[in-house]
Amino acid sequence: MPDTFPTPLSHWPDRRTECLHGARDTLPLLLGAAPFGLIFGALASASPLGIVGALAMSALVFAGSAQFIALSLLGTGASALVVVFTTLVVNLRHLLYSASLQPQMARLPQRWRVLLAFWLTDETYAAVHHRYARDDGAPFKHWYTAGSGAAMYFNWLGWTALGAWLGTASPALTHLGLEFALVATFVGIVAPLLRERPSMAVALTAAAVALAARDLPYKLGLMLAAFAGVAVGVWMDGRRDLSAAGEPR
Repeated sequence: MPDTFPTPLSHWPDRRTECLHGARDTLPLLLGAAPFGLIFGALASASPLGIVGALAMSALVFAGSAQFIALSLLGTGASALVVVFTTLVVNLRHLLYSASLQPQMARLPQRWRVLLAFWLTDETYAAVHHRYARDDGAPFKHWYTAGSGAAMYFNWLGWTALGAWLGTASPALTHLGLEFALVATFVGIVAPLLRERPSMAVALTAAAVALAARDLPYKLGLMLAAFAGVAVGVWMDGRRDLSAAGEPR
């Protein structure tokens, strides 16, 4: 006869343990984010934002790629509306992250959902998704998420502050072309994923559109490339579904 009694609460990791495990499992990702926080702080401190603006953006926005893009747009004199819309498009992937985690977060109080939504980043999602994949019924997994998110948040703030200080103390740091490191890292993340025809088609389409539209103002070419890539991906997925169903394409 199977055991139908609930597992005692003492069997599961407590809140503190889950929180520490979340921070621990995020440690390699903290090291990966460090140079980008350093670069952003250095670049932002040399811009009209200054040190205070750099720290405020990292504290209130907390989105690395969006912060770099916003900084670039502000440098070209783009309007606040263009900056907000562009960063919104760049961060739309967080809607997918949220939808993936919604079943696990739905029962949490609103204060928890707001906090964890703010701390949700690519790195934290990777760690948390792996934790939730272990369907062990542990009741304090949201503390694991909090530990990961808090570690990423204060790590990003710390490296931004150090970069801002170094950028002010050594202005030459902002002229080394360090911002290319962000591009190189994203290329390194994406390239190993290009194994199937749809993903390769999406990447090639987005790259071609970005190159063709590179002279558009306010980085509009980036948004066009994103929309073109999404359109091609949806179209190719539709073709694949029709092919699997044996229907004419």
